[in-house]
Amino acid sequence: MTAGLLIIAHSPLASALRECVLHVFADSADVVAAVDIRSDLPFDQLVEESRQAMAALNTPRTLVFTDVFGATPCNVAQKLVDGGHTRLIAGVNLPMLLRAMTYRREPIEALVARAMAGGVQGVMQVATAAPQNQARKKHDQNPGDHQQ
Repeated sequence: MTAGLLIIAHSPLASALRECVLHVFADSADVVAAVDIRSDLPFDQLVEESRQAMAALNTPRTLVFTDVFGATPCNVAQKLVDGGHTRLIAGVNLPMLLRAMTYRREPIEALVARAMAGGVQGVMQVATAAPQNQARKKHDQNPGDHQQ
């Protein structure tokens, strides 16, 4: 059973993340939906738009992602999930979504664990590789040295 992915986030993040996912998984447009939450719309309308987006996925299971716990997108998403066939993860990032897409055929509990692991493992400090930040090796040439 394949799970659908629904991204509910502050506008335009949800659509942007969906486009990034489809850049990698181009043939998956039917199992990934996005709802951009705008501040000028009533809460009930946002919930209804999100329900329609989830129904359009037409999948037996749905993993719902939102950007910030406690914010409007998360509050909207909480109205949709049942804790059984639909689950909610707050703090969405692209590595999390890519991991979820890769393993969307696994049982929902395993899918949630994989998505969360992908999100956490995708956040890291990256060392700079600029020469001024690296110690010189004995055989490195000094910029002031001249070769002939």
